[in-house]
Amino acid sequence: MTLTPAHIDSPSVWTDARLLYALEEVVEKELNRHLKVAKDWMPHEYVPWSDGRNFPGLFEDGEAWDKEQSKVTEVGRIALVVNLLTEDNLPSYHHEIASLFGRDGAWGTWVHRWTAEEGRHGIVMRDYLLASRAVDPDKLEQFRMAHMSEGFESDNRHSMLHSVAYVAFQELATRISHRNTGHQSGDPVCDRMLARIATDENLHMVFYRNLLKAAFELAPDLTMQAVRDVVVNFRMPGHSIPGFERAAAQMAIGEVYNLRIHHDDVLQPVLRFLKIMEIDGLGPEGLKAQEELGMFLGGLDSEARKFDEKLAARKARMAARAAG
Repeated sequence: MTLTPAHIDSPSVWTDARLLYALEEVVEKELNRHLKVAKDWMPHEYVPWSDGRNFPGLFEDGEAWDKEQSKVTEVGRIALVVNLLTEDNLPSYHHEIASLFGRDGAWGTWVHRWTAEEGRHGIVMRDYLLASRAVDPDKLEQFRMAHMSEGFESDNRHSMLHSVAYVAFQELATRISHRNTGHQSGDPVCDRMLARIATDENLHMVFYRNLLKAAFELAPDLTMQAVRDVVVNFRMPGHSIPGFERAAAQMAIGEVYNLRIHHDDVLQPVLRFLKIMEIDGLGPEGLKAQEELGMFLGGLDSEARKFDEKLAARKARMAARAAG
């Protein structure tokens, strides 16, 4: 595939403001497509309200939480908390993208629509967790306060292209994390709820992925550098959640999200769609970024293979213990 840049691909030409203006028509097209395919849904319809009962506090008949009250698995509980706390920082995410993309025109309409759709996710997840008693409500609130009090600052806020590249991958990563959490939760109700959220996240990914493709057509060198930087330095927006590293390790072992999933189900689908390694006509910096990206992906695949082997060995040990 040969992409011919419509303009000179130079940092002095492509400022963030000019890129925002140049991509406005694409944003409007993608926004209209999104609005046609996105389906409204009601968070309260996914919550098992009849399972709910009072907690101690103002109600004398309140029943203290105990994890035996829920059918959700341990890894499902851990992942649900991480996923919800990530969604909780929506005010910070809105501030980030509204400051970067603006509040006017098609960009502004998208920013507010995206925020409204994302708002449903935190609502339904918290209602589910409390009604089904899947998590300790006191600890959940303590974690929320600690996490939101820290706020969120994107690693990519310095650049519009970096930000678009990041969310193209991050929205897919979030979709995969929610979907796998549902599969591992042990509760069909939870699985259905997270499948509904994952559908939204997938549509958000498609919007940003298509926008990223259009950016390649305008400024291939700069976009390639942005993709390389984002892929090499990628981390989830919930990385500042209290206890995140331990939770991430448990989610990796539980096959909710790990190196193999990140490589195969998040990075590769977006990069294949963009035909990233087939883009030619790049300048020196673009070529360098493309080569470095290829080398990084090869190294990541090797690391994922090592993780796969360790996980398989762990499963074998556990099976042997169970059989003995």
